[in-house]
Amino acid sequence: MNRRVSSVLIATALLLASAACGDSGSGDDEVSVSLITKNSTNPFFVTMQQGAKESAKAEGVKLTIAAGKEDGDEQTQVQAIEDAIARGDKGILITTNGPGVNPAIKKAREAGLYVIALDTPPDPPDTVDITFATDNFRAGELIGKWTAAQLAGKPATIAMLDLFNDKIVSVDYNRDQGFLTGMGIPTGDKMKNGDEAKSGKYSGGTYQIVCNEPTTGAEDGGRTAMERCLAKNPAINVVYTINEPAAVGAHKALEAAGVKNPLVVSIDGGCDGVQQVKDGVIGATSQQYPIKMAQLGVKAIKQLATGGKKPSVTSGKDFFDTGVALVTDKAATGVESIDTTKGTELCWGKS
Repeated sequence: MNRRVSSVLIATALLLASAACGDSGSGDDEVSVSLITKNSTNPFFVTMQQGAKESAKAEGVKLTIAAGKEDGDEQTQVQAIEDAIARGDKGILITTNGPGVNPAIKKAREAGLYVIALDTPPDPPDTVDITFATDNFRAGELIGKWTAAQLAGKPATIAMLDLFNDKIVSVDYNRDQGFLTGMGIPTGDKMKNGDEAKSGKYSGGTYQIVCNEPTTGAEDGGRTAMERCLAKNPAINVVYTINEPAAVGAHKALEAAGVKNPLVVSIDGGCDGVQQVKDGVIGATSQQYPIKMAQLGVKAIKQLATGGKKPSVTSGKDFFDTGVALVTDKAATGVESIDTTKGTELCWGKS
């Protein structure tokens, strides 16, 4: 009798244990992911956060969102990575604020988390498992080629409004170097801004680079940077900007200084940015797709956490290319582009 009772109790215990393991609604089975952006103020990253939220809801993923206090704030991102490890997250999606974040990413991967970079490939790229991003060199090259075509052989007096001057990040030097390459201006170190010859010939005529100023990717930074450049040379007629908030700030400074019809070019292609092209604030911008980046990232971590296949990089590149398109209403011969009507339909992958 005792043996019979013991057998029933053991069978019941095994049945309960089996049911618990198979309960898809248990906390242990939930896939949790952290999205850590550069900041929570730039519309690009706000859109990325929204895209991640929508994808997480569709995929049944628990999402935690964190961000640096401002572009370049590495320490807050490091703390967010530490928090993700402590929570036992399955993975991290991150737009890194600089190389100071790399040791924390390494720690997360050693702890078993899958780490995906979005928008900004880290240096070196294999710091993370994979990157989903715009080809930032190509984005810069497109606006460079468009600028050269618009100048039609006229002298180019150029202001370069970059991201930083106190740290090196790939999104900064790739866009800068891409723009110069598109203009037909020889570059120096491909991982360094500002070491090219300050004057010479571009593909259509002569050029002079007046300045390389940091903006931190913000409107007020763009305005201040542009004011510094104009103080050096008020005859600037070409303005490269790291992103659209910086371009808006630069435009305000140019307008206040009475500069007529400058060629201002940028990168992002957000809905506001496309409208700025339509309004003539920006001549052309290279459009990115942050919603696509976020959706791919969330799906990839969910897939890996449930035994799926690891995503692959785009052939010939060390990241997965999420695409780029030049948006302008002044098409240039030999430079592929879309107009602002199409750009509005596609802005940041909303469709």
